[in-house]
Formats: sequence, C-alpha cells, structure tokens
Amino acid sequence: MLTGSCMCGSVAYEVDAEPGRIVHCHCATCRKAQGSAFSTVTNVPHDRFRWAKGENLIRGFESSPGKKRYFCTQCGSHIVAERAGTGTILLRMGCLDTPITQRPKVHIWRSDCASWFDPKDQLPEWQEGTAPKT
Repeated sequence: MLTGSCMCGSVAYEVDAEPGRIVHCHCATCRKAQGSAFSTVTNVPHDRFRWAKGENLIRGFESSPGKKRYFCTQCGSHIVAERAGTGTILLRMGCLDTPITQRPKVHIWRSDCASWFDPKDQLPEWQEGTAPKT
C-alpha cells in the first residue's frame, strides 16, 4: 500500500496499488504548480486511490482543459492531479510517504523546460543546508 500526505498532515491518501512509471515533467503548468524546475509524478489506478483524511480540505484547479490539480487548502501542498477519462490519478512524488525503490524513467516536456535547469548538469551535492560560500 502507498500512503501520502500534505505538508501540514491535514490531508492524507492511500493507494492499494504499486506506483506506475515515475517521470519528471517539465511543462510550464507543472513548473508553475510546483514552483520548481519540474514535477516528479507517478500514476496509479483511480479506483485504487482513496482519501484517508482531510478530503474536505482539498480544492481543485483546472490547469488545462480536462486536467485538474488538487491541493490542501491549509498548507497549499499540491498533492495529486487527474486528467479526465484516463482512469488514473497522478501522485506528486514529494507528497508520497511510503519509501519506494523505483527510480524515475524519463524527463517529459523538455521542449517546455526552465532555461536555467539542465538535468545533465553534474552539480556538487550537500547532505543538508546550503553550500558553503566559495
């Protein structure tokens, strides 16, 4: 079972299914919704997804025709999205609480990517906090 929640913990979900393919989406709406270079998502069957708590705190926004993004009204966490007629829910991987070993498979919408981000860049890594000034 997969579980996930928002930043404040007021909203939570459960999924009785394995995650689908994990992708990094670089489209402009994902970048705007996440406030980041991309959004990492996976899909799960709609009929295996359920809100465990806080469903009354969820609000949706139709970001493009037929696609609705859902967020917590308490903390603003963008939790899931749904495209009409697909039978799946897109989980925002940053809200997933269940550890998984699966890795992202592909970057999509690279034609729409942030000009300041290149996934091929090999940058230094820091375990915590910010990098020291050089």
